[in-house]
Amino acid sequence: MFTFGYNITLEQFETSWVDSFHTSTGIMFCIGREKENGFAVTGSYPDPSGGPDWGWRTEVELDGDQLTITAYNITPEGEEAKGNRNDFESSEKMKILIIGGTRFLGRHLVESALARGHEVTLFNRGKTNPDLFKQVQTISGDREKDLDQVSGTYDAVIDTCGYFPRIVRMSAEALKDKVQSYVFISSISVYDGFGKIGINESDPVGKIADETMEEITGESYGPLKALCEKAVQDVFGDRSLIIRPGLIVGPNDPTDRFTYWPVRVARGGDVLVPEKPAAPIQIIDVRDLSDFIIELIQQNVFGIFNATGPDHELTLGTMLETCKQVSGSDANFKWASVEFLNQNQVAPWSDMPVWVPDTPEDAGLSRVDISKAIRAGLKFMPLEKTIRDTLEWEKSRPSDHEWRAGLKPEREKELLRLLDVQ
Repeated sequence: MFTFGYNITLEQFETSWVDSFHTSTGIMFCIGREKENGFAVTGSYPDPSGGPDWGWRTEVELDGDQLTITAYNITPEGEEAKGNRNDFESSEKMKILIIGGTRFLGRHLVESALARGHEVTLFNRGKTNPDLFKQVQTISGDREKDLDQVSGTYDAVIDTCGYFPRIVRMSAEALKDKVQSYVFISSISVYDGFGKIGINESDPVGKIADETMEEITGESYGPLKALCEKAVQDVFGDRSLIIRPGLIVGPNDPTDRFTYWPVRVARGGDVLVPEKPAAPIQIIDVRDLSDFIIELIQQNVFGIFNATGPDHELTLGTMLETCKQVSGSDANFKWASVEFLNQNQVAPWSDMPVWVPDTPEDAGLSRVDISKAIRAGLKFMPLEKTIRDTLEWEKSRPSDHEWRAGLKPEREKELLRLLDVQ
């Protein structure tokens, strides 16, 4: 029992809102224009327990071209439900198979599913954090040859580590009679260029000349992920759910592509930072992403979703200042031009994590359209919490941890010296 609300334009409502979201979740609407109040929306949602369908009472307020839609669930007994749509828990316990599940996104998916009372089974090689989830059944094996060890049936499989279409297709074929739906974790990188601001799920994906290659490079990663998506869709059809995340951040991130900044800013002093404070960035906390995926599975939602964030424009300067506020450091940001960074072989994304130059050819990379995911229930925790929890988690790592992104202290010191004398 729950309510939900949206704020959208009349054009969005008429052209995409109903068709792209609510028909996929099983909510059927009758839409009719009223005199001066926009739309009347009524409908039903199938009771997950198999009982009578629930009805809806919907309030629609129109202010200019902006609609505020609030739907109230009515129980079969006519009682208005209370609460929020995202607090809804299916009365059915689901069985979820996760390929991987012990590194980063996978471990948070496990935690999210278990928190909702679902039964989780892991399939992996047992090489990464093998003792992480002792209470969870784990099937040890190589996905290329051992998926026949998976017995029984599942409501969904989540593939967190598919990179080559041949292997993903083998996995889909091996599981097609054992799972109801296939959830594939893809990437924003699938798109064919980022010159467009507001890339959405219908925009073209990249292609690769040799579709059989099995080597990950900067050029092959995105197109290979796109081919993996196609492999899943070829086998599972409309029972496939494709998630295209942006930069995933938060506790347990092994890449350091975000962690570098909270930790470096917390250390204080002069901090080399790239380009300009207004440079746009997009990130998503791994816990928000995990919860979103499990919610979609619970609601039997299928299709393709861009999944990054937040739900407003975030800039590099805001992120860095928030890091400073959270840690209480005395960090002094020293902004270096793109030209300076190029001249000194400082690479975007790796040496300067999160950031890519704000150029016309990459103008859309940090301005991806996530409106479809937001309509489907994607929520965002405060940036302060992501930073604070990342800092707390980082303290648990060995002191001699080898950083995989960002500048080493000696290198940064030399660059700051060069920046001061230019």
